[in-house]
Amino acid sequence: MDTIKRYLKACTITIGLFVLVGASNAQEAPDYPNQFSNHMPLFESAMGDFHFEISSNSELAQQYFNQGFQLMYAFAKIESARSFREAQKADPNCAICLWGESWAWGSYLNGAMTSSDAPRAFAKLKEAKAKLSEASQLEADMIQALDSRYIENFDPVNRRVQDQLYANAMADLYIKYPKNLEIATLYADALFLLEERRGYRSLEDPNVIRLHGVLEDVLSKDLSHPGACHLYVHATESTPTPELAAPCARYLGNSIPGASHINHMPSHTWNELGLWQEAIRANTLAWHSDQKAAIGEGFAIYPTHNLTMLYYAAAMGGESATSIQAAKDLAKLNGNTAMHAMSLIRFGRFDEIANLSDEPNGEVNHAMYEFSQGYAALKLGNTTEASETLSSLWESTNTTTARFRFHDGKDIIGALAGILEGEILWESGNIEGAAKSFRKATEYYDALNYDEPEPLPFSPRHWLGAAYQALGAFEAAHQQYSIDLEDHPHNIWSLFGANRALKSLGQSTETSQRALKNALEASDIWLNESKL
Repeated sequence: MDTIKRYLKACTITIGLFVLVGASNAQEAPDYPNQFSNHMPLFESAMGDFHFEISSNSELAQQYFNQGFQLMYAFAKIESARSFREAQKADPNCAICLWGESWAWGSYLNGAMTSSDAPRAFAKLKEAKAKLSEASQLEADMIQALDSRYIENFDPVNRRVQDQLYANAMADLYIKYPKNLEIATLYADALFLLEERRGYRSLEDPNVIRLHGVLEDVLSKDLSHPGACHLYVHATESTPTPELAAPCARYLGNSIPGASHINHMPSHTWNELGLWQEAIRANTLAWHSDQKAAIGEGFAIYPTHNLTMLYYAAAMGGESATSIQAAKDLAKLNGNTAMHAMSLIRFGRFDEIANLSDEPNGEVNHAMYEFSQGYAALKLGNTTEASETLSSLWESTNTTTARFRFHDGKDIIGALAGILEGEILWESGNIEGAAKSFRKATEYYDALNYDEPEPLPFSPRHWLGAAYQALGAFEAAHQQYSIDLEDHPHNIWSLFGANRALKSLGQSTETSQRALKNALEASDIWLNESKL
C-alpha cells in the first residue's frame, strides 16, 4: 500500500462518521462521534514539551490533559476532546479534565460551535461544576468562566452573546492571573472569536490593538508558545505587518511535532513575506505529519489545505517538481484536478495538461481546469479549441453566482478569461490588444479577497508586465512587476520581469539581479519570460 493509500486509510479511522447513539433531545445524554468508543493513545513523539499543571495525583491524567491542550491549540478538535476524555478515565475526580473536554467542544478560530457539539460542551461543563470541590482555585475560576459560554438550549445564530460573556469572564481572569500564559492565550482566543475571521485587519482598530497586545504579552514571556504564536500568525497575516509573527513562527512548526496544522502554520507568515522556501519546508513537514497519521505518529489536520499551500508556495518560488507533485497528491485526496492543471500551466507543461481527463466538480474548479485545457491547446497550436474555451469562460464570468472559498467566482473566472484572451491575441500578433485583455484580467484579480493561499498560483501581472515589455513600455512593465512584488514579495516571475525592465530602461540592476539570483537558488526551472 503506497503512502497516499495509507494516509487515506488513517483518515477514515481518524475522522470517522458522526452517528446518533442516544436520543436527540438536549435533556438526555448527548451523542458522540464513533471514535469515542475507541481508546485514545498517548502520542509522545508527536507532542511538544507543553505542560499545564493540574490538581490530580494521576500522572496519566496529567499526560492526557497536556496532550488534549496541545491538540486544541493545533485545532485538532475531536482528538483533543478524546484526549481529555482519557484524562477523565485516568482520574474520575478531575474537574479540570472535564473542563478540557467542554472547552474542546466549543467554538475555535476555524469553526463555530455547532448544534451537535453544544450539548456535549454543556454536559461536560455541568459535570465539571459538580466537582468544583476537587479543583484548585485557578481551575475553579476556569470552570466558572467557561460556564458563561454555554447554555442548555444553544442557538448558533445567537452565539456571539455567549462568546462576549465568555470574553468578559476571561478578561477578569487575565487580570487575576497576569503571569499565567494559558489564561492569557485563552483570553486572546476569546477576543479573536468576536472578530470577523476573514479579511484585512487595520492596525488602528482598537480590537486588533487589544488582541495583539494580549498575544504579544504571552510571546514576550515565551516566544515558542504554540497557542499564542498560532493565533498571532492569524492575527497579523492580513495586516500590513505580517512580519511581526516571524520571530515566533521560527519556533512554531516544531512546537507540536506531529500536529500537521502547527507544522504548516508558519507558512502563513512566510507566504506574506515571500519566503517561499520556508513556506515549502513548513508545508512539507505538515504533509509528513499527515502521512504519519497512518502509523499513529502524527495527526492529519487539514491535509488538503497543507497541500494547497505547498503547491502555491512552490509555484511562486519556481520549484516546479514540488508544486506539481503537491497538486497531484491533492487530486488523489479530494478528486479535484484543477490545481494539478493550474500547476502545469504555471510551468509550461502543456503536453501534460492535454493528457488530463478527470474533470473536477464545482463551477470555479471546472473553470480553472477548462482554462488550463484551453491555454494548453493554444500553445499546442489549436486556436479553435482555445477560442471556444474563452467563450465559455466569459459566459461563466458574466452569469456565475458561484463562490470559491471567500471569493466571488466571477473574479477568479474573469481573471483567467482575461489571461487566455490576451494570450490568444498575443499569438495572433496583436500585443496591444493582449495588454488590454491582461489589464481586464488584473481588474478581476484585484477584486479578490484576502486568502491563504490565493486561489490562483500566478498573477495576471506576470502577463501584463510581459506585454508592456514587448511593446517597449518599460516603465509600465516595471510598475506592474513592482506592484506584484508588493503583493507577492520575492516571487521569481516578477523579479525576472522587473530586472529585465530595468535593463531596458538603462537603469542599475545590481539590487534586482541580486534579489533574482537569491530567489532562483532553489528554483528548478530556467526563465526567459514572466509568463509561459
